[in-house]
Amino acid sequence: MCEDKEAIIKMIKKIILDTNFLLIPAQFRVDIFSEINRICHFNYQLYILDKTIGELEKIIQSRQKGKNKAAAKLALVIIKKKKIKTIKTESEEHVDILLLKENAIIATQDMGLIKRLKEAKKKIIRLRQKKYLVLD
Repeated sequence: MCEDKEAIIKMIKKIILDTNFLLIPAQFRVDIFSEINRICHFNYQLYILDKTIGELEKIIQSRQKGKNKAAAKLALVIIKKKKIKTIKTESEEHVDILLLKENAIIATQDMGLIKRLKEAKKKIIRLRQKKYLVLD
């Protein structure tokens, strides 16, 4: 029984949602969760890094425009509502470096990070034409 459970856990792919990816629902009115279901024909579990919460709170507290603040507030609500699991990070490294080290599919809109993920031959989920998600 234990071996079966371990095999099932290994078959579940980890998808980590980057901070800017969580802003998509408010910015572009795209349901990222139904889109992830549409493109991912495998078992998966959604995660965020603990630093993502801090980044969203920083956006809310900053002097940025109301749109970004509203998007960040919605992102925090979504994280709670969807019960997205949090990966604790001990390192003081930048979030992008931590994401590159993860054995996971990374959902992001950060062009610099996308380029680095492609170079590292990592799977990426991103928004296309401000309408739908693709898995590269």
